[in-house]
Amino acid sequence: MESEKSRNGANHFENVACPFCGILCDDLEIGPSGDGLKVLKNGCVKSVAGFERPLSEPKPQIDGKDVSLDEAIAAAARLIKESKLPILGGLGTDVDGVRAAIAVAEKGGGIVDHALSEGQYRNFRVLQSTGWVLTTLTEARNRADLFIVAGSDVHKLHPRFFERVVCNEASMFSDNPPKRTVVFLGDGLDESAVKGKRIGEVLTIPAKADRIAEILDAMRAMNKGGAISGDNIGGVPRAAVEDLFARCKAASYGVIVWAPPSLTFPNADLTVQAISEFVKEINLTSRFAGLSLGGNDGATSAGAVSSWQSGYPLRISFASGAPDYDPERYSAKRLLEEKEGDLLLWLSSFSPDIPEPETDVPTIFIAAPGIKPRRTPKVYIPVGTPGVDHGGTMIRVDNVVSLPLRKLRQSSLPSAAHVLEKIEAAL
Repeated sequence: MESEKSRNGANHFENVACPFCGILCDDLEIGPSGDGLKVLKNGCVKSVAGFERPLSEPKPQIDGKDVSLDEAIAAAARLIKESKLPILGGLGTDVDGVRAAIAVAEKGGGIVDHALSEGQYRNFRVLQSTGWVLTTLTEARNRADLFIVAGSDVHKLHPRFFERVVCNEASMFSDNPPKRTVVFLGDGLDESAVKGKRIGEVLTIPAKADRIAEILDAMRAMNKGGAISGDNIGGVPRAAVEDLFARCKAASYGVIVWAPPSLTFPNADLTVQAISEFVKEINLTSRFAGLSLGGNDGATSAGAVSSWQSGYPLRISFASGAPDYDPERYSAKRLLEEKEGDLLLWLSSFSPDIPEPETDVPTIFIAAPGIKPRRTPKVYIPVGTPGVDHGGTMIRVDNVVSLPLRKLRQSSLPSAAHVLEKIEAAL
């Protein structure tokens, strides 16, 4: 398929969707730069690193030696056939790539898990057990007058979140929208992006991340009229918590923002549950919602596709011939550490920042050039990046919008979906 051409000429594109974080900003302007691409407008550190990665088209390899694509696909299929329990991990790809990966797992009797699913399960466990009330990026941008960022370095994960959602000056519902209060509930969070005419107060409550749940539970008790003793709550002054609760009660539309990958302490799902329960209870008298971020490296797309293809979120096994779900047993990390899996197929087409697990099992490494394996894989197949080397579709982190990705440059690299479909056909 030929690259699309914008009205500005060949290889100059406007309103480009960026696949390099879960926000999927769709207002970028991309132009040519030598043999590569240049982010001309509305970029961030993640988009620049992704779009401006030099074009490279290495050969597929078997045991470190160059081979044809057909030979590499045949070798990968042979390894899967011979494996007792193959693990399909990483899953850094688009919707079509995840569909194809699940099809390979189904035919090959394998297990499917995403590189970032440990963070996702801090959410999934709460959604499955007690439910929640969530908002979307668009609704938060247009309605919220209070944002509480809970224990998450949002600016590091999503460099344009504050610019696009919190600090934007326009609103769909008012020509003169009220100023916003932004509260950073956590220690050492990056507040540098919170600025502009729309921002009123910026407050910091430097609680340790693993004590945020205590603060939220105390505010739940306050909401019910309960008495809270002590001068400190969750390691911060009681007055700061009482002030935060008063702001929550006075808000016309409050949003608590968290990113599961930032909550890396033990039993972090209990903090997500505390957020969810507070939101549900304060909604009886106020308007409040949660907003979960994360979803980088195609994690949101992977979870969604897995759910609609199998009926379950990630961490499913097809070893029995039917999808079997177990979020503990079918963790790719655990299976490799316990030597239960005997083959790893690792798929990574976005970021070099998420390496495959340390393992001595044979590896099929399907990745974009520039993403290097820890050690020489049994089979290496280079693939293009969705939204750069080929078109595709990804699901935004709030799970309500799927965005089309465009082919921006000429490349001979196949898509991950194409490679996986060929492997499935050879099984």
